[in-house]
Amino acid sequence: MLSAVRTTLEPSLDPAAYPFVTRVRVRFAETDAMGVAHHGSYLPWLEEARVAYLRETGHPYTAVRADGFDIAVVECHVRYRASALFEDELAVHCLVAPPTGATFEIGYLVLRGDEAIATAVTVHAYLESATGRPRRPPEWVRDISTASH
Repeated sequence: MLSAVRTTLEPSLDPAAYPFVTRVRVRFAETDAMGVAHHGSYLPWLEEARVAYLRETGHPYTAVRADGFDIAVVECHVRYRASALFEDELAVHCLVAPPTGATFEIGYLVLRGDEAIATAVTVHAYLESATGRPRRPPEWVRDISTASH
């Protein structure tokens, strides 16, 4: 079991600080009766961005799993800055911070046009699939994090 991790990454409000962006549209099912996206809806948007980013860097999650590893989310922190609304097109920017031991952080900026509606950080543990034991992430994680900074 991993001990408590605290995020150290402070996500930038500058989209130029992020090497990757993907777009999502707020679906009706993700909103309440007022058309405002539920706070839990942000987590799948973050997941969509990080999975797409790994794929773009040549390390799709399916390949990570085929190599006998998993990347588990062990913490998630979201700062909500403005409401996302039904049919909003959002840009979800992300970057990977350098690993520390068996964990690494991913920072996110969620924009509606030029307006920052959220920033977030997810902390990930790199684990052996068979045992669930933490392992240092492979060099490619450091490589994409170095490219991010």
